[in-house]
Amino acid sequence: MPATLNFFDTYVLKAITEEIVPVPSFFRDRYFVTGEDDVFDADKVLTEYMRGDQKMAAFVDRRAGDIPMGRQGYEIHEFEPAYIAPSRLLTMDELNKRGFGEAIYANSTPAQRAARLQLRDLTDMDRRIRRREEWMAVQTMINNACTMQTYMDDKTEGEVLRVRFFDDTSDHIFTVAKQWSDPDGDFFGDVEAMSTLLSDRGLPAVDLILGPKTAAVIVKNKDVRDTLNKQSGIIVGEIKQQLTGYPGVVFMGVLNFGGFDLNLFKVNESYVDVSGATQKYFPVNGAMVTAPGCGHLMYGRITQIDYGSTEPATHVGLRIPKFSIDQDKDQRKLRLATRPLAAPLNYCPYIFAANVVA
Repeated sequence: MPATLNFFDTYVLKAITEEIVPVPSFFRDRYFVTGEDDVFDADKVLTEYMRGDQKMAAFVDRRAGDIPMGRQGYEIHEFEPAYIAPSRLLTMDELNKRGFGEAIYANSTPAQRAARLQLRDLTDMDRRIRRREEWMAVQTMINNACTMQTYMDDKTEGEVLRVRFFDDTSDHIFTVAKQWSDPDGDFFGDVEAMSTLLSDRGLPAVDLILGPKTAAVIVKNKDVRDTLNKQSGIIVGEIKQQLTGYPGVVFMGVLNFGGFDLNLFKVNESYVDVSGATQKYFPVNGAMVTAPGCGHLMYGRITQIDYGSTEPATHVGLRIPKFSIDQDKDQRKLRLATRPLAAPLNYCPYIFAANVVA
């Protein structure tokens, strides 16, 4: 007899979840990738990063032979990832009525509707999780830390979780002397200084991320317009705004800052917070210099009692689904859980400047 798949089994649900096409997200996809070593079979994850090494080799007297070189130190920190677990109920009323996008005379059975709703619900939950992961990536880059407010339900706040990647003070903040919207503001000089801070640590400076208000000021900046004059004979870059594959993100072009060729991105991504208000991921008047792959997203394991079992089971992965049923209320519930942690790969691989324009 052919094998029959149990679509309520956790492993089958995991396979379905892995087939969901993810919505592109700028910070998560470009700067915080996830590798094979970033998924842990443990409740806590280890994050380690090195400081840039700019030391030179010494000249050696022939009679000495050689000079032993010590290994560069690195920092290891142990963190317990936050827990994210949206869920959705499926009642008998929803199974017996026509679904969204379903033909009026489709004659779908409750079982067929349940299968379609199951995939749609997993997709909706995955997208909400990705928005939270995008938020975590941005917060980590802006603050070199992340503060997470947990909730007991839709409104009741739980404990506050904090993770940071520095000891007393962080070396990722740059303060402009005068705002770039000021006639005396030094846009090119400040960005070159931000890039130099990374270069001095042995880290690359590749991207200049701009909030929408900052980007609007830069496009109108007289120095930018003057330096882009092709008649000058000096190659300084090009401003040619175009859409990217990331919703709300525009690639503006490339500019040279004292030898640093930086890709300019205008970021206008937004999300809806727990209060229902629309918020920007990145500050509208902020700026940041960094490079792709500056961080990574790590994941801890999830332990749960799977459907049809009475014993706890441990699952390792980016998304762990769970199906449960309340027979007394004739309700099914589908949950999608994850335990992510956003962390830098090197010490302060990003330089952030707040309030660079009025």
